[in-house]
Amino acid sequence: MADVAERAGVSRALVSIVFRNQPGAGQETRDRVLRVAEEIGYRPDNAARLLARGRSRTLGVLFTVHQPFQADLVEGIYPEAERRGYEVLLSATAPGRDEAQAVEALLAHRCEAVILLGPRAEQAQLEALGARTVAVTVGRRVRDARLDSVFTAENKGVREAMDHLVALGHRRITHVDGGRDPGSAERRRAYRAAMRRHDLQDAARVIPGSHTEDAGIEAGRMLLTEREQGTPLPSAIFASNDRSAMGLLMAFARAGVDVPDEVSVVGYDDSHLSHLMPVALTTVRQDAVLMAEQAVRFAVERLEDETLDVREAVIDPKLVVRDTSGKPTA
Repeated sequence: MADVAERAGVSRALVSIVFRNQPGAGQETRDRVLRVAEEIGYRPDNAARLLARGRSRTLGVLFTVHQPFQADLVEGIYPEAERRGYEVLLSATAPGRDEAQAVEALLAHRCEAVILLGPRAEQAQLEALGARTVAVTVGRRVRDARLDSVFTAENKGVREAMDHLVALGHRRITHVDGGRDPGSAERRRAYRAAMRRHDLQDAARVIPGSHTEDAGIEAGRMLLTEREQGTPLPSAIFASNDRSAMGLLMAFARAGVDVPDEVSVVGYDDSHLSHLMPVALTTVRQDAVLMAEQAVRFAVERLEDETLDVREAVIDPKLVVRDTSGKPTA
């Protein structure tokens, strides 16, 4: 700033006025200061300015790189945070970098609050984090901890998917679950409840998996091997998320299995990838934009008032019927 002031022939205080866009400098002076700043490559250090005031006005976001739905959430977080006057700092988990490390990196960069997308941490870890800082979980309900939560009504979403398949005439519906991934346990329970409600509990089958394409491919290969040994494919499969459903579609495509004529496939999330496949995926939509906006709102409001009670936002999902579900063949 001193260099800009010297070259522009003005005071440092006037340079500050220009970059804060405050009254007190004429247009000609403003133009000269900005031109000099551009020439010497000066950029205001907003982070330093905010820290000098005791605030960073930065929200940290924990996410997983390979989860398309979390990418959709991040896209929704940015505009809402900016609208409220906050910056966003991302920190990803990766092989050799667990959630605890990713969160500590955010706190080390003076994030005022953290938004956790699909956290897998133990309950005790989340409770400890909520006691240290303002934290919001997205995609996972956390009870008995000082964390606000934003999540989908999983039971309703799974019920819509299962009712859709049963209405088409499916009776042998298999579930490829998400293992320990967020939302998996609720979706697994809702699947079993739906099978009981439709008096199909004897045909219920849960194949262990995870929220990855590899898990879907492995489940598809297992079902195809069983078919070679005389066990027919299920007429429909409900996968715990879109990535797993896409893995199933890839396995069936390689084996020449027609979807949905031979087997219907339904996913969960409606991530941006779900309608980019050659065969558009029937799936349960989670409203990523609304969930992101709620998470930012919870974080900012708690920063402004730490006495608020713990809050939950439950977002209604919606079944989106596309090309991978149809009536079963005779």
